[in-house]
Amino acid sequence: MGKMFALAAHNWDVETWALDASRSFPTGPVCSHFVEGNFNDYDDVYAFGKQVDVLTIEIEHVNTEALLRLESEGVKVHPAPAQLNIIKDKGLQKEFYQKNGLPTSDFKLYESGEAIRAAIETGDLQFPFVQKSRTAGYDGKGVAVIKSAADLPLLLLDASVVEDLVDLQKEIAVVVARNERGEVKAFPAVEMEFNPVANLVEFLVCPADIDPAIEQAAEKLALDCISAFGICGLLAVELFLTKDNQLLINEVAPRPHNSGHHTIDSCYTSQFEQHLRGILDLPLGSTKMKTASVMVNLLGKPGHSGPVRYAGFEEAVAMEGVKIHLYGKADTKPYRKMGHVTVLAEDVEAAKAKARSVQEILKVIS
Repeated sequence: MGKMFALAAHNWDVETWALDASRSFPTGPVCSHFVEGNFNDYDDVYAFGKQVDVLTIEIEHVNTEALLRLESEGVKVHPAPAQLNIIKDKGLQKEFYQKNGLPTSDFKLYESGEAIRAAIETGDLQFPFVQKSRTAGYDGKGVAVIKSAADLPLLLLDASVVEDLVDLQKEIAVVVARNERGEVKAFPAVEMEFNPVANLVEFLVCPADIDPAIEQAAEKLALDCISAFGICGLLAVELFLTKDNQLLINEVAPRPHNSGHHTIDSCYTSQFEQHLRGILDLPLGSTKMKTASVMVNLLGKPGHSGPVRYAGFEEAVAMEGVKIHLYGKADTKPYRKMGHVTVLAEDVEAAKAKARSVQEILKVIS
């Protein structure tokens, strides 16, 4: 994320600083200044933030105590750290939706896996349900689907949110943006198809195959959500579309997001440029699609760990409408996100067919 954001900023000659553990990480070679440090460490984040005019994030799990101090001392921090603290905790997130009249699935909060077991024994909790760790969940980690007593060994041990298992029609996402003057814009809704093993987005289809009225409602709900949070920059809003055509907020991410990567190639404004516009309080760019697209995540193949190789790259890059983005990670491991491919075509079905071919041709191996 940091690499693609820095590249977008470079187009406008915006000086970028990045904080991460090693200069060898993807952002290192492309940002203006790189600082080695730990974004979970108070002192590292505070010292880094004192050097910049505007501070933003590429992942939620950062030291927000340091961000709050920096904000109090006049550094612009987007998203606002108080709101980031809500989003970092899935329990607080769910309570936020409830308090602000934003639709979400029914939920309960539990302090531990043992508390969940006790609730099942007393009849206060029934199967099936989904358990999500309140903090530190990422890319499918920290989620357990419990359909019956046979699944109880999968229970997570830490504090968690327990939600009803929604009767899903499909999962969609809407990426929205807001600047300091309150202007808001939404990208077209995308449809997400997940890898059943890794629980990561495998295909992302734009435009989503949904009724225009549902598209309009999804965009409005996402815009209502970013306005309720009052944050600047991007907010990726993941939504459940139920079988009775109800929209429910699953969760949000206040930053550029996997569900918006296709915009680099398929929209007038990329999500990374839009985030830059939002945090610098510039007019937001057009979110219009130029063409239909399907995005394929490039995941490390099972059984492969070590220095990365991309088998089939030459064949894939020769295909019309195939845009390959490699993140620059030196080592691969099973299901690690190593890049993405956006396939452009006149219609979604043609893009899907070509995306399946790309999946067969381009492999991430060691």
